[in-house]
Amino acid sequence: MLEINIPEVVAEVTTAFARYEQALVTNDVAVLDALFWDSPHTLRFGATENLYGYAAIQAFRAGRSAAGLAREIFNTVITTYGRDMATANTEFRRAGNPRTGRQSQTWMRTPEGWRVVAAHVSLIG
Repeated sequence: MLEINIPEVVAEVTTAFARYEQALVTNDVAVLDALFWDSPHTLRFGATENLYGYAAIQAFRAGRSAAGLAREIFNTVITTYGRDMATANTEFRRAGNPRTGRQSQTWMRTPEGWRVVAAHVSLIG
């Protein structure tokens, strides 16, 4: 039987998610790169881009402006499925932008630790 939300696994993913969020708003590209699974199977659909494979995601991060990354997150839901898979979903707002953003991530436990294997960012009116 698949166990949902094993407390220690939820804590691990919550820590990884918080590390990702801190790296995102401070533009710590090295940490952002480290938290994505280094695989051609990894994908990230952004607000304006579709990135297939770790190399494309890494190139996007390297070229992204560091301006205006601060945000407020809310309605974060982290769900774990067994000991090795999880999803993290959150909403966000940026100062001066009336649109609400949504972020979904699928996390997988790897030998190197928890890594994002798929991500999606979108904005709604």
